[in-house]
Amino acid sequence: MLMKTNKPPKPRRGRQAVATEQPMPPPDRNEFSEREAAILYRLMTWLSPSFPVGAFSYSSGIEWAVEAGDITDALSLQHWLTSMLVDGAGICDSIFLAHAHRAAAASDDARLAEIAELASAFVPSRERHLETTAQGRAFIEIARAAWHQAALDRLIAACQGNFVYPVAVGLVSAAHHVPLVPTLHAFLHAVVANWISAGARLVPLGQTDSQRLLAQLEPVVAATARRALTASLDDLGSATFRADLASLRHETQYTRLFRS
Repeated sequence: MLMKTNKPPKPRRGRQAVATEQPMPPPDRNEFSEREAAILYRLMTWLSPSFPVGAFSYSSGIEWAVEAGDITDALSLQHWLTSMLVDGAGICDSIFLAHAHRAAAASDDARLAEIAELASAFVPSRERHLETTAQGRAFIEIARAAWHQAALDRLIAACQGNFVYPVAVGLVSAAHHVPLVPTLHAFLHAVVANWISAGARLVPLGQTDSQRLLAQLEPVVAATARRALTASLDDLGSATFRADLASLRHETQYTRLFRS
């Protein structure tokens, strides 16, 4: 509930009107509810760089883009990642996560199986398929071992082995009654932060430049999340041809630090 304020007095005649102050925002709550605290705790854990899904070993083709000269500094990395978010893996994975979350929350196993199968087939290269399925399987196994829910076993079985990363995050969060919107934003933040981490090691970039880049991509991440929340599976599509080629050509790159 917003805090009500008294109306400011009208200025007297003959005196200059004094600019009124903006109303104060409502005071911060002193604590989360138990459910809110659990949601925040789990999202921060599941999508933290320390959660052992092996994300640090994948670059999503960025390694080849650096060697090819497409990415040479912070600005070119920003442009590359913006395209991946808006027209590539970022928006597609977000749509898959949203639909998987809704299907899992509705206990629609048949729908979840269709989404998981489509998401697995949608990956553009062998290494990207390895990247998303290895992380998805690790995410499910660790989350189930540490935060087991009875519904998880049924939802996992419904996927029939198609454990791509965004679907895994969607079904686990739905099983724990973690709302879709914060899950989607946290997922995109984790993905973008990992891309920047890969770029920082390859270009290379300093820590401050990396954080500037993360801050500059904040509105792009938010806009991508908003699009995904209202998108249907018919809206899926990618226009990041160079990024897709990078993931294909990385397979035969001579010197590699990353698995994709």
